[in-house]
Amino acid sequence: MRAVYFASVRERIGVTEEDIDPPAEVATVAQLIDWLAGRGEGYAAAFANSKTIRAAIDKAHARPDSPISAAREVAFFPPMTGG
Repeated sequence: MRAVYFASVRERIGVTEEDIDPPAEVATVAQLIDWLAGRGEGYAAAFANSKTIRAAIDKAHARPDSPISAAREVAFFPPMTGG
């Protein structure tokens, strides 16, 4: 699957997107965030406050418990503010 990173998540990881192959036991968005956070210092920093990270599966907003098994793309972004 493709992981896409936006804003501060992208800045901390250092790439805009990448192909990833999480292990089979990674089944939800929350588990994917935990798995990504273990991939290195930048990932750990990007997902340090995982409860604030928003995700979208195939361009539709997803909850932390959303399954990722059929996802082609999972995007991660920080909460947005502004008007």
